[in-house]
Amino acid sequence: MSQQSPTCLNPSLNKAEFEKIAEDVKKMKTRPSDLQLLDLYGFYKQAVVGDINIDKPGMTDMKGKAKWEYWNTRKGMSKEDAMSAYIALAKELIQKHGM
Repeated sequence: MSQQSPTCLNPSLNKAEFEKIAEDVKKMKTRPSDLQLLDLYGFYKQAVVGDINIDKPGMTDMKGKAKWEYWNTRKGMSKEDAMSAYIALAKELIQKHGM
């Protein structure tokens, strides 16, 4: 039998932490790399929306295409798991880049 973390037992705690850290990410002193930001974006969209529900942008929309691809790689991940992954990555980036 696997043990669950306290935030898994109480999703509202995880959601409150998620919302706070999503705001904190915007306050980092230095900007993370584009790949790190895309990683955060993919987890964020999966946590908030769930599986990708929009068409892939055209070839000329490089930024939109990259965001779509990072979100699409999270397809099938539960919103709760995406939220936890977002929180973990965001904490790591905030520690590295300051706030």
